[in-house]
Amino acid sequence: MKERPGLRQMTHNERVGETLRGRATDRVPVSMWRHFFARETSPEGLAEAMLAYQEEFDWDFMKVNPRASYHVEDWGVRTKYHGDAPPAVVEFPIGIPEDWKRIRVLDTRRGVLGEHLKALEMITSRLRGSLPVLMTIFNPISVASRLAPSEEVFLKHLREDRDKLVPAMEAITATFAAFSAACIERGVSGLFFATTAWATTARLSEQEYAEFARPFDLKLLAALPAAEFHILHVCHDHNMLRSLSDYPVHAFNWDCLAAGNASLPEGKNIVRGKAVIGGVPIGKALIDAQPAEITRQLRALHGAAGTTGWMLGTGCTYDPSTPAANVRAVRDAVGP
Repeated sequence: MKERPGLRQMTHNERVGETLRGRATDRVPVSMWRHFFARETSPEGLAEAMLAYQEEFDWDFMKVNPRASYHVEDWGVRTKYHGDAPPAVVEFPIGIPEDWKRIRVLDTRRGVLGEHLKALEMITSRLRGSLPVLMTIFNPISVASRLAPSEEVFLKHLREDRDKLVPAMEAITATFAAFSAACIERGVSGLFFATTAWATTARLSEQEYAEFARPFDLKLLAALPAAEFHILHVCHDHNMLRSLSDYPVHAFNWDCLAAGNASLPEGKNIVRGKAVIGGVPIGKALIDAQPAEITRQLRALHGAAGTTGWMLGTGCTYDPSTPAANVRAVRDAVGP
């Protein structure tokens, strides 16, 4: 996966832009993303962590990994951080179906959402447009589910008390449409729009997703100002990539190595004309691998996926305990 002969070395923006257009590039664009739990609790800490990570690995685009619970804290979710481990949630605002009536549209300039707008301003001002920057936004059903004490409780409310849940979903959608627009105003190139646990047949039927999740997804995306680079991240195994392939985004990202999911070449055929992003293993497969093994896997992927229309990336946020040598092996696999 080295530079392609006859093509001059491109900038990050050129490489990503030409890939999104389905054109040849000097090499495959690459990016990986992770949390920095010990540093993400303040705007300054988050911005500095993301910038240092970019400086170390020189990714072709930056997917900003925000505070782990940033999308629900302003509605009352409370967490406790313990060093560089994922935070523990200690309080939820939703217990019974009647609690959903308390979920109202937020002022995105204030609270934790406002802090993340400040972090984005710091990041984009330092990078000066040198590469695409994407802000992570979770789709409305994902946000709503995190307000309840478990996915099972949320699913029970969804199936048995949907009339109480719908106004809250409207408020969440309006809040994140406004927040997403504010992110774009602050210089990000687009959204990394993630479905978390919900666009998978292991959790919902495709009909349930189409009836309850999809309308809010599309309403949010339709409300956005023009942007250059939106990614739909379809999480988990047995995902609904095919059902969501018509979403108005520029690229699709999923774990192409997970059970029941399309491979990267298969995904290119499913999304037809849109770029695909993935191929890097996650979890123990990435943690335990030897760098040479990673290099071999990625060279094989390059042969299968072709020379245009795809970017190398993780199928989801990778574990911070992953050896730096393995991350470096992914970055070096594509060339300088």
